[in-house]
Amino acid sequence: MTSLPITEQVAAAPDDAAPARRTSRRTAEAQERGIISTADRRRPLIRYGLPTVQVLLFIGVLVAGVGPLLWLLKSGLSTSQDILQGPMELWPSGIQWANLPNAWTKVQIGSYLGNTAIIAIGSLLSTLFVCTTGAFVLSVLRPKWGPVITGAVLATLFLPGVISLVPLYLTILKMPVLGVNLQNTFWAVWLPQAAGAFNILVMKRYFDAIPRELIEAARIDGAGNVRLFTSLILPLSKPILGVVALLTVIGSWKDYLWPLLVLPDPKLQPISVALPRVAESTEISLQMSALFLAVLVPVVLFLVFQKQFLRGVGMSGGIKE
Repeated sequence: MTSLPITEQVAAAPDDAAPARRTSRRTAEAQERGIISTADRRRPLIRYGLPTVQVLLFIGVLVAGVGPLLWLLKSGLSTSQDILQGPMELWPSGIQWANLPNAWTKVQIGSYLGNTAIIAIGSLLSTLFVCTTGAFVLSVLRPKWGPVITGAVLATLFLPGVISLVPLYLTILKMPVLGVNLQNTFWAVWLPQAAGAFNILVMKRYFDAIPRELIEAARIDGAGNVRLFTSLILPLSKPILGVVALLTVIGSWKDYLWPLLVLPDPKLQPISVALPRVAESTEISLQMSALFLAVLVPVVLFLVFQKQFLRGVGMSGGIKE
């Protein structure tokens, strides 16, 4: 065999590396490509105008999202006269730090927040139990009547909540079979919140994405339905469990109409029902302080668990293969 001359080897080298260079060039162009081309970005109007628009949009979103909370905090630390005369002025009479402890004691915010926490925790546990077990039956066990139940659950999403309000209230007044009255008990709030069609379908969709090979391998190893549910399905479903848990707690925290109907006893009412009731006999400054304390809890919960929430919402499959 005769080897090629050195000059021909050097000339042939760029041809061998050309595909790699073209691939990297196309990758770089794909990364840089956007609505605005590179040539347009060099224009002064785009170069300076686009960042300005982005900053203005960010400020607008910040004001719309954080502005009401900051105004509520400012009002909660102001006197009633300052709120009425200058609602946008920053503490003409000074910061009233005593409003927060006064709202806690005089308006009994602590008691109402305790009721709200009990309702939220009970709704969370009942929702997770019903949704996970229901989704496990429909997605993993897959009985013959599963599609019928799935369709019935899906159909309830198209019914306005007002339509089921009266039948549900009559059911709470006299439970079928048991014949007991659940009014003025926390069960009247926990049970209806547990069977949420949206949460069941979301959980079922997540369970459907878990590879069947894992389930079959667990069954071959001798795992029963309970062991399969507790040792395989639930550990793989932590992201969606966090999403459902956070949505349930926030939804229960801000619910008003249903607790108002089934909890007429003031000692059992949550903060969302109690604050409008005590508004007529409470100073507006204490009302603002109480509202700020009530809003602060769900905001802090979302800020603490926002990564888990966004990751769970963004994941379309049960696990990554």
